Amino acid sequence: MPTKTTDGKAGAKKAGDKPAAKKAAGSKPNALQKPLQPSKELAAIVGSDPLPRGEVVSKIWDYIKKNNLQNPENKREILADDKLKPIFGKPKVTMFEMNKHLAQHLK
Repeated sequence: MPTKTTDGKAGAKKAGDKPAAKKAAGSKPNALQKPLQPSKELAAIVGSDPLPRGEVVSKIWDYIKKNNLQNPENKREILADDKLKPIFGKPKVTMFEMNKHLAQHLK
């Protein structure tokens, strides 16, 4: 069945217009959804329960914003406080480096 375009004309469906694939019940979670155990240093910020990597990153960003730890001159830099220094290993990191450091504290 032809679809209507934004200008009101009928257009053919594209080859890439596929319905969203449904996940099979009991399928394995991907790497971002698998709960991981934080180290004791990371647990001081995100809690000690296993969490998916995405939730860990989200909680770290909540902590950074709540404690105003972004460099005001360069928002891509995160200034480590006493809780973040053991995780990052240095006084400041870029937001791009942050995930590398977090990965070392998740098992």
